[in-house]
Amino acid sequence: MKILHVVPSYLPATRYGGPIRSVHGLCVALAGLGHEVHVFTTNMDGRNNSDVPIGEVVDLDGVAVRYFKSPCLRRLYWAPSMVSAFKHHMPSVDVLHTHSIFLWPTSTAARIAQRAGVPYMVSPRGMLEKDLIKRQSRWAKTAWLRLIERRTLDQAAMVHFTTPREQREADALGFRFNSTTVIPNGIDTDLSSVSCLKGAPAVATTPSQPYFLFLGRISWKKGLDRLIPALTHAQGARLLLAGNDEEGLTPQLKVLARKNGVADRIDFLGPVSDEKKWPLLAGARALVLPSYSENFGNVILEAMGVGCPVIVTPEVGLSDMVAETGVGLVTDGQPETLGAALAEMLCNTEARVRMANAAPRVVAERFTWDEVAREMQACYEAIAVDKSSRVA
Repeated sequence: MKILHVVPSYLPATRYGGPIRSVHGLCVALAGLGHEVHVFTTNMDGRNNSDVPIGEVVDLDGVAVRYFKSPCLRRLYWAPSMVSAFKHHMPSVDVLHTHSIFLWPTSTAARIAQRAGVPYMVSPRGMLEKDLIKRQSRWAKTAWLRLIERRTLDQAAMVHFTTPREQREADALGFRFNSTTVIPNGIDTDLSSVSCLKGAPAVATTPSQPYFLFLGRISWKKGLDRLIPALTHAQGARLLLAGNDEEGLTPQLKVLARKNGVADRIDFLGPVSDEKKWPLLAGARALVLPSYSENFGNVILEAMGVGCPVIVTPEVGLSDMVAETGVGLVTDGQPETLGAALAEMLCNTEARVRMANAAPRVVAERFTWDEVAREMQACYEAIAVDKSSRVA
């Protein structure tokens, strides 16, 4: 099959978080199954642009990627040169797969695909959550949803969610989709190398005493304003906060740490490279993700892959899986109860070891990219067959 993925931003722009790596992981795995996989995206990387060729095919791990400029209206990722490229390539495409909503490239691709008779799948990537819409440009997003994205979603051959929770959030907005599927993200971790990470030095500031780890974007949605006070209920533990801070929240978080008397037990590491994040995860008592809104949580799989237990809030998409498989703890985000979970993970060695041993097995059984790609392939084949039957 010839599959076109449209995503507003792509590698090497990793500042945008997990979806960038997830889409690439899926594309690489689909190419490994023998499909012809193309990606149309912009060259945007925050306020700057990635140093990539414009309009030319760039081979990334067997995936044909084309980057387009966004000259203005960059909050919408407006890239007008995409239009002619869509019109030229769309007639030869079997399936279009768009990632995200509320942004110009994906809605435009859907319109052109519809006119060309090409079935398309939409992956909202966590952007159909009521609380997220309320907190971020509520009126603008509500208007866009009613005027543009409702049509995109109504006419999609299939809508893809990464977790049941993400689908429940979308259903709560009142949509009635033609067809839906729940397929998780995958992980690239080579489980055979896990043992060599245990005890490996992570970064110079890694403490010798037990520590918990937050790894991800420093953002309001991650719940760090409740994780920091939770430390007051877990004496003897340190907290490492690792990730890029696009929202400029670090100074506020440091003030919060001082107010709660835990500033001396928190290390702000800033962005951490791929080489350094694995030993950080392997050495932690647990990865903590107390998000207010998280459609999936790729870092949870990364932690599990190296045998690191996890502590998450119910608002995290993978929380059901964590509770079901026993690879960590699910707790509400109130500092008292979150702190009690930290203390439990700190003191209950038997339970922590049991979680750590189970985690890599769960990843190997459920979350390899090969398995994810096979599930997605079946969905593409179903909507492509549906297209063929309509044409006939």
